[in-house]
Amino acid sequence: MSAYADAGPDPADRVVAFLNTLDVEDAHDALATVDDLAAWTGETSDRTVHHQALRLRDALRRLASGEAPAEAVRVGVTVEIGPDVGLRPTSLIEAVAADVATLTAEDRLARVKICPADDCRWAFYDRSKNHSRQWCSMEVCGNRAKARKHRARAGRG
Repeated sequence: MSAYADAGPDPADRVVAFLNTLDVEDAHDALATVDDLAAWTGETSDRTVHHQALRLRDALRRLASGEAPAEAVRVGVTVEIGPDVGLRPTSLIEAVAADVATLTAEDRLARVKICPADDCRWAFYDRSKNHSRQWCSMEVCGNRAKARKHRARAGRG
């Protein structure tokens, strides 16, 4: 079992788990090395797969931040047509791509977002009714932003 699969049955939760392998607040990258990727996925890895995983994560984090990805990232996934039609990923990186395809087809990919707090940048899935959630946590990042805004206004007054 991998950390990705442990994230649960919802493709959004798995994509968020993949994006959060980069923890800006703690300055930790769970995929920093080929060995780290192998440990996180539970699969053997090499430099090519590692590079592809980092490129995919970067492109998805940019997309979730509302930016255009720096470059297109191509990941092949087998599509099986038959009694059980569906995507058949053979690796974790393909599983991420398949989950992104599923979220896109379900018009849910835009709900995968990155917290705008510079000291956080945590990925989250916006489950709010009107899809307007901004912060990963209103209790932490949202309150910090409100406090900074209040202090800035008080300093001008």
